[in-house]
Amino acid sequence: QFLANIRDCDAVAFVARCFVDDDITHVENRIDPISDLEIIETELMLADLESLEKRVNNVEKKAKGGDKEAQQTLRLINLALTPLRAGKPARVAQVDKEDEKAWHMLQLLTSLPALYVANVDEASADKGNELSDLVAKRAAEDNANSVVISAQIESEIAVLDDEEQREFLETLGLEEPGLNRLIREAYKLLGLQTYFTVGPKEARAWTIPVGATAPQAAGVIHTDFEKGFIRGETIAFDDYIALKGEAGAKEAGKMRAEGKSYIVKDGDVMHFLFNN
Repeated sequence: QFLANIRDCDAVAFVARCFVDDDITHVENRIDPISDLEIIETELMLADLESLEKRVNNVEKKAKGGDKEAQQTLRLINLALTPLRAGKPARVAQVDKEDEKAWHMLQLLTSLPALYVANVDEASADKGNELSDLVAKRAAEDNANSVVISAQIESEIAVLDDEEQREFLETLGLEEPGLNRLIREAYKLLGLQTYFTVGPKEARAWTIPVGATAPQAAGVIHTDFEKGFIRGETIAFDDYIALKGEAGAKEAGKMRAEGKSYIVKDGDVMHFLFNN
């Protein structure tokens, strides 16, 4: 069930233990984050191998019968099997742009973009430690990003209100929770960003792909907003904060009217006008 759930995801995060604590045992009775990562990835590679080898005979029969879709699938299966049989993840394979959709349909666990997360102790939450440095090095070798986070700190601040969180983080010399860094790295990995809508009763954050146009962003709220899009009224996030909201931004001339071709920026505060 765990592997099935991963196959429905767009990315995978590898979390490695990067701290020493005699009160928390390790199943292998050692602290070696790289070995832990390799064990996890090996399990995923074996799952991919099993999945492809189960499919290949059936796809070969269809391909020999002239099925063009099967021929493409068979070619991509063989492309994936080459690194997998060499003990490498499928993501190292070079996939042509026209094959990307079919490649994604293979649902290979090791073709997913990866983020490496180093779970450190409280004292190392700011800059990491020697163990997290090893994780960062491994991530760089895999053309992936890494982030340092202390699960202990995150569990402690989860029960605090905003002011208490700020005070607690200040005592540790931290500017923000590690979860914030993790979210930013995950968004970057997935090519996502956020824009905001602000009304008299609530403020909402909406997730959209990087490069989305104003009508596409409006469609995340409701498809009718995209179909009947007229224009968007936009305030840059920094301006909205610095000028203390919509009224101040309007007065300073920082609210812009944007049309259908506008590419939404991360953090934009937007209001949409549309026809019903």
